[in-house]
Amino acid sequence: MDLTLTFRTMLTMQEQINQRIHADWRAHNHDWYRAIWIECAELLDHHGWKWWKKQTQDLAQVQLELIDIWHFGLSALLQRETRHDIITQALAQDFQQAPTHDLNFAAQIEKLVLETLQTRQFNAKLFFALLPVAELSIDDLYHTYLSKNVLNLFRQDHGYQQGTYQKHWNGLEDNEHLRVVMSGVDLQHPHVYQQLYKGLKDIYPQTT
Repeated sequence: MDLTLTFRTMLTMQEQINQRIHADWRAHNHDWYRAIWIECAELLDHHGWKWWKKQTQDLAQVQLELIDIWHFGLSALLQRETRHDIITQALAQDFQQAPTHDLNFAAQIEKLVLETLQTRQFNAKLFFALLPVAELSIDDLYHTYLSKNVLNLFRQDHGYQQGTYQKHWNGLEDNEHLRVVMSGVDLQHPHVYQQLYKGLKDIYPQTT
């Protein structure tokens, strides 16, 4: 997959979902940095860090938490710069220059958190450094991002802002349902976005 096209496509999708939530979303000047470091804490929990109890890493949840961080990171970048081509070039360069030193995963997360809190911005290089440990290639990042973007749109269309959306059904959270739906579609298919949305709609509890 072409790196430039990949980043440009994800920026377009992020712009669209942000506009779906608030038409003039930039005017709200949301604290994207805060969402990033909170998600980092959840990421670390799924990775495991407690030495006083047995923990098993949930790799699938680790990957989804990284995708959540990526959503907020893209939004932070789009908040500062409206031209997608400029952001795309910067992201491609950051990806090529991402750190490769051997900090453990927890330390890498904390480095991203520290940078986020100090600058209140998103450091894409430090984010990209987390991907290999989470077994996410750039193609994986794209396909998982696309899938979570579908879920975010599905949430909005089914009352997320109004408080009527059911995040849990049939004993599972919607993120887990998304993973099941993802496993049943061809993520390379040109209409994968529509297929994923339909897959969620087909299993979402019907209200009367």
